[in-house]
Amino acid sequence: MPTSLNRWWIFIFVLFVSFLVSLRHRRGSSAHLHGQPFPPPPFSPDSLSPVLLQRSSDDDDDDGAVDKEGGDPALGLQYDFYRHTCPAAEDIVRSSMARIYSQHPDVAPAFLRLLFHDCFIRGCDASVLLDDSQGNRSHSIERQAIPNRTLKGFDRIDSIKQELEDRCPGVVSCADVLVLATREGIVLAGGPFYPLFTGRRDSIQSYFAEATAEIPKPDDNVFRTLHLFGLRGFDERETVSLLGGHNIGKIGCEFILERLHNFLGTGQPDPTISADFLSELRHNCEDSQTSSNSSSGTPLLMESRSLTKSDLGLTYFPQLVTSISSGSSFDTHYYQSLLRGRGLLYADQQLMTDERTASVVRAYASDDGSAFRLDFARAMMKMSSLGILSGSDGQIRKNCSFIANGN
Repeated sequence: MPTSLNRWWIFIFVLFVSFLVSLRHRRGSSAHLHGQPFPPPPFSPDSLSPVLLQRSSDDDDDDGAVDKEGGDPALGLQYDFYRHTCPAAEDIVRSSMARIYSQHPDVAPAFLRLLFHDCFIRGCDASVLLDDSQGNRSHSIERQAIPNRTLKGFDRIDSIKQELEDRCPGVVSCADVLVLATREGIVLAGGPFYPLFTGRRDSIQSYFAEATAEIPKPDDNVFRTLHLFGLRGFDERETVSLLGGHNIGKIGCEFILERLHNFLGTGQPDPTISADFLSELRHNCEDSQTSSNSSSGTPLLMESRSLTKSDLGLTYFPQLVTSISSGSSFDTHYYQSLLRGRGLLYADQQLMTDERTASVVRAYASDDGSAFRLDFARAMMKMSSLGILSGSDGQIRKNCSFIANGN
């Protein structure tokens, strides 16, 4: 008779096979962006098990009930892909992240932002990590695109990758390192655990033009935001849940200064900001224009560096009334702020201007957090499976910043 634990593993395995089959697609040059969007997953958020909310303490207690050969051949991903070539791979990533996070908790939002910016452009292929373009320094790379210039965490990814190289040279891809490390960072920051298939390979190209044009911006309206997420197969609910990752991010003042002083070139503040909130924002950011190092904001997605009045930045917590719980940082305070008209970014507050997204914001804000966490877990599983390179495509980089020789 299968044990209760084994039944949960079987449930997770069947759920993920169904999920990844729904994402089956060809990785064309840009077909997944300019052609038909990815199909939606064949199950609802409510069908996900509460096991996604936390990692089982019995993860390693596997007596073979789960078919570890399982996966989606169309994507080339498998559960525990490195079980033979580097059995300790995921444990190495997990322990490395725990050590880094204990000293640098800002690594969690930094990696989440890195993942978003990588997967948004041609899929999760570690192209954003490249620091050259096949040795051609005159060719612009993703890191140099304006939305990516404030990305953080490259050195942390390198340190995790080096630990893997020391144990299993040339085996684990940078793309898998990034998706696994991001998941661990989310868990460490109080977010939900979600299982991941592995087997991604690394891109041998970088996409400067697409990164410049297709990363969401802090002053995008709701239609532009939905359009960009929709091109990648995310519906309104998934988009709102992914933006909830701002729970563990903090936003640099330079990304809202125009909203406070020169909204859309009018020379006036955004008229939708209430007078008291405008005063509060200006007070917190009054010195940011004279800061010698204030370039730590985020184009809509995530930022890894905390800024307060003393070092010029904002988080969603100070904008909350005292009656709102601020227990786990990975809760619904982002959505409650939007309900009160206190979204820091224009793009954030725009979610309340369209009923398709406003209704989701209201639902998350009125919930105990479980609905958001489940939806976020499901959306992150989907995000992490975009545009996969596998098989003989791409390569396995030994150094995440550079294309490996001979590929």
